Amino acid sequence: MLIVLLNVVGLGVLCWALFTLAVHALPFFVSMIAGLYAYQNGMGPFGAIVVGFAAGSFTLVVGQYAFFVARSPVIRLVIGLLFALPAARAGYNATLGLAHIGVPSGWWREAFAIFGAIIVGCTAWARVSIPTGPAPGGGATLGPAQSPIGGRDQGRVTPRVRRLRVGTSREIRPSP
Repeated sequence: MLIVLLNVVGLGVLCWALFTLAVHALPFFVSMIAGLYAYQNGMGPFGAIVVGFAAGSFTLVVGQYAFFVARSPVIRLVIGLLFALPAARAGYNATLGLAHIGVPSGWWREAFAIFGAIIVGCTAWARVSIPTGPAPGGGATLGPAQSPIGGRDQGRVTPRVRRLRVGTSREIRPSP
């Protein structure tokens, strides 16, 4: 029983890694090309890994930055498609490969593969288009921390918010 459970967990981890890699198909492709080029030009295995990691990270960061800086919807569409189309193709191939394991009908394999391509392509589009910033509540700030309810705002005092408790006429006053 334990062996079956470990097989299911291992298969789940491999599928997660496979589809996460499929979502990041463009940065992974750039990373592999840069790493192979560095290795063939004599940088050695460690240098090739470092160059590949740096190139893939740079591609992902520059792609997200360009997506947010671009004001034109056409440019944003092109940048999004640069990330989503290779991811959709990788998702298609990954799902088709997994469907060959357990689905006997060719039509159903293609249907699952197309569904996988759509899901992975949409996930890649979402990963590029949704901003990822630092987690709220931590990190350094450039100015003093200010309360969202009251406090000073550019030299003038903002009024405190007063709310009424539902069903009564008593005010809830925020603590100072």
